[in-house]
Amino acid sequence: MNRVLRREGPRLLDRALIGGLLLVVLLLLGFQVARAGEIIPSVGMTRNVNTSNTDAQIFGGLAFRGQIAPMLSSEIGVAYRDQDFAGGDLTVRQWPVTASLWLNPLPTVYAGGGVGWYHTTFDYAPALNLDSQTSQDFGVHLGGGLQVPVGSAAAIDLNGRYIFMGNQQSQLPPSSYNPDFWSTSVGLALKF
Repeated sequence: MNRVLRREGPRLLDRALIGGLLLVVLLLLGFQVARAGEIIPSVGMTRNVNTSNTDAQIFGGLAFRGQIAPMLSSEIGVAYRDQDFAGGDLTVRQWPVTASLWLNPLPTVYAGGGVGWYHTTFDYAPALNLDSQTSQDFGVHLGGGLQVPVGSAAAIDLNGRYIFMGNQQSQLPPSSYNPDFWSTSVGLALKF
């Protein structure tokens, strides 16, 4: 019975953290819809910082951004990215859900940062006979961007971020690695 409670404790904490983050996301999304804002579908490139692989990977995302003060905007976003490691023996798939605050010193320039919940799946090659694993981690990002108007209802959105994730564990050598990564994206900000 005591073992069951010890295993259930971290699960309950994870569920509480996920539930709290989703509540914040829904509140911010409701606030943004009430004040109007932008929907930004995007595509981009991402690359892990601490890897010898120099290939960048393509990712896709969707964000909702709205002004909360004259020079401050908030953003809620979701994306999908994947990347191979260890010569293809490990594929990491990630679905980040992020919340950001951007300072807008000029109407077309923004900079800031935020937090994210990163749902990550580790798929190992079948020949390794290792079970796939899924984890949920929190990360922090810093970045900025530029919006180039293309009319009264749209703008091209260029964004760059550095994401800090902290060390992670792996079943492949080395047993610990740093999954920090950077991303750049281009999107179409549709104002509503």
